[in-house]
Amino acid sequence: MPTAEQLTERERRVLEAVIQTYIATAEPVGSQTIARRHPLGLSPASIRQIMSDLEQGGYLYHTHTSGGRIPTDLAYRLFVDHLIQLSPPSAQERRALQAELRVERTAIEEILRRAAQVLGVLTQELGVAVAPSLDQVILDRLDLVHVATERLLLVFHLRSGALRTIFVQIPAPVAASTVERVARILNERLAGLALREIRATLGERLRDADATGQGSALLNIFLEQGEEIFDLPASREGLMLGSAQPLAAQPEFASNERIRDLLSLTERRGMLRSALADRPASGISITIGTEHTDPQLADFTLVTSSYRLGDLSGVIGVIGPTRMPYEKIIGLVQHTSRLVEGLIE
Repeated sequence: MPTAEQLTERERRVLEAVIQTYIATAEPVGSQTIARRHPLGLSPASIRQIMSDLEQGGYLYHTHTSGGRIPTDLAYRLFVDHLIQLSPPSAQERRALQAELRVERTAIEEILRRAAQVLGVLTQELGVAVAPSLDQVILDRLDLVHVATERLLLVFHLRSGALRTIFVQIPAPVAASTVERVARILNERLAGLALREIRATLGERLRDADATGQGSALLNIFLEQGEEIFDLPASREGLMLGSAQPLAAQPEFASNERIRDLLSLTERRGMLRSALADRPASGISITIGTEHTDPQLADFTLVTSSYRLGDLSGVIGVIGPTRMPYEKIIGLVQHTSRLVEGLIE
């Protein structure tokens, strides 16, 4: 199989023309169509031979019902990595994003939900966003509040400005002075550390803590349940999806069976969360078709860009069929992630 560097200049130009034509038409592409639509200076016969060579190399394939060729996942990967010329968002698209996201005093989850929605409309794909991961966030302070005889409210003050609360059951009533003393120990030992580091080192940091009786029993709860206590959810939902309607209008979903596949995709939020959890912490990431580890995503491309707010990070992007206008979508996803960063600063 020839690599991108081993393809000739003519093969690269023909492959690019086939990809661009198929993205635009959603129809298998023949040599006559390429000769008519693209000024390559090649005859249809020459183009036909080059397309045959590209098929032998694994970059194109054809269906039994048509003589035209369709790009493979390998072709899209070569296109994205070596041939693409990115198209920045138009002024109209920028205004649409600004208008949808410029809202006063809105929680980050709502900003991300709006961003996924408008990104899906502008790209005609399914917009997706993941709320920030809190693993790397620094704990500034932990408050323990007695709310019932055998129940404590833990209030996590995080350096990003975020605040999270959880309830913890305690086996027996504990004096208020004991709760205060344990809170002081926890803050002395854990404040200033990232949540991930706290989970990894909690045992050694609390092992020699000076506490007896009720205080020791309370600290044991943190030692035994530390993995769960300090594994805070980024948000109640975590995953935000735009409307599937724009994507459903794509030719790939013309049949009832493919529509069912699409609906099934939007319902499998756990699968989508897993796919998005593996995205890089910075920059654009593009996973095409069979590159996904989950075979249920083999017909889809996922384009995401990371965003950061201090210690917080997450991703935003779109998912759609492998036949997508990559030049436009990459630019829109990048711009949206930068816009989101500006709004949540």
